[in-house]
Amino acid sequence: MGRNAQRRSSPTSAEIDPSFFDRLRARLGAEVDGLADALLAISPTSIRGNEAKWPGPEAARVPWCTNGAYLPERPAFTFDPLLHAGCYYVQEASSMLLEQAFRASGFAHERILALDLCAAPGGKSTHLRSLLHADSLLVSNEIDRKRQVILQENLWKWGAANVVITGSAPTQLQRLPEFFDLIVVDAPCSGEGMFRKDPFARAQWNERLVDQCAAMQRNALLHAWESLRPGGVIVYSTCTWEISENEAQMAWLMEQGGTCISIPIDASWGVVRSERLGVDALRCYPHHVKGEGFFIAAVRKPGEWTAQYSNAGAHSYYAPAKWLHPRSSWATVEVGEELFATDATWSGALNDIQRTLNVISPGVPLAERKAGEWRPHHALALASDLDPSHFTRVPLNMDEALSYLRGNALTASNAQGIALATHRNVGLGWLQGAGNRWNNRWPAGWRIRSQHPNAPHVSWSQAH
Repeated sequence: MGRNAQRRSSPTSAEIDPSFFDRLRARLGAEVDGLADALLAISPTSIRGNEAKWPGPEAARVPWCTNGAYLPERPAFTFDPLLHAGCYYVQEASSMLLEQAFRASGFAHERILALDLCAAPGGKSTHLRSLLHADSLLVSNEIDRKRQVILQENLWKWGAANVVITGSAPTQLQRLPEFFDLIVVDAPCSGEGMFRKDPFARAQWNERLVDQCAAMQRNALLHAWESLRPGGVIVYSTCTWEISENEAQMAWLMEQGGTCISIPIDASWGVVRSERLGVDALRCYPHHVKGEGFFIAAVRKPGEWTAQYSNAGAHSYYAPAKWLHPRSSWATVEVGEELFATDATWSGALNDIQRTLNVISPGVPLAERKAGEWRPHHALALASDLDPSHFTRVPLNMDEALSYLRGNALTASNAQGIALATHRNVGLGWLQGAGNRWNNRWPAGWRIRSQHPNAPHVSWSQAH
């Protein structure tokens, strides 16, 4: 989130490798012609709201996602303070089918330990965190260092508690056998389903890439399967239509004793149920659904699942935890010059995670040590569990909020101490009082660099 929005142009058929259509024609027949036409159209624009912060816009709904909405055109999201405040996530609609797969897992009302194995840029993780029981713990993992930065920004802005961000290879899961109740594997793939919105996906596609991706996916699934508890569930998804990257991978899990979970759908959605290789899965094709190409399936590991009970273990508590609502017994973890907070009942599990995985962010960013004392972490302003009663609030209108997001100081009179900047009653960031101005504590790396939108403003923005 927070990146410059660009107007997307549709691809031309000459940009797509002809062998791609030859492969699909063998499976879909003449229907490929309709798919080819759809791939030359403009992609629909959709967002998924964060109901903990904002009720969302009045817009056409994504039928398979409670908080999903279609927009009539792609606006200049960068110039909407609500985006930067984590009130919504700009996400492709088909991938929101994660909600249906999660509900089919049977874990919607259970306190579980979940892992998003290939998490960047954060669409599945922010969605999953909103779907999980509030007391569940989510580990959001990304091995690529550059993508870790984007993942961290998006999760911190989303603001949900009980999220641990890690940066480990799937092989490191060997040290956490039968540990997670639910594992989401949104696997890196050959990317066919994203052809009409991603020029890079069109340029890189070839049959060799398909084979390489299938091998990487099998390796990730092998380690995920070993780290899954008996009775636990793997939700697997890609944005490709290749059988070797989809049903063949699920068939391998079934050979290990897994059982496919049928994900309920409504016929009006246009989602196609696939039963290739004995696998019960869902496929999205752009000529049938208002979304991109997508595949999703869920497989349950053999054995009886039992709930994980509280295992607090040893934990620390620092005074800045008082800045959070006391809905949980908060445990604090100090990492360098930063302090984080999680539900203390997960302290034992968090200790195991810290011993085995590369932990980047172990919970809600709480405080930063400055001049020998703790002051609010810049991401704490965006946390849903922040108790704002501890701070002065400074409401910002649209123009003031955009100025703040560009890193500018704000004029004031007798400004003192640390204050919470808000926009439309949502926490945005911190201000430091300096008499006749509020100094800006919005992170430099998150600032808006563009000066003028290259697309219409969002329809819900207040007048300038």
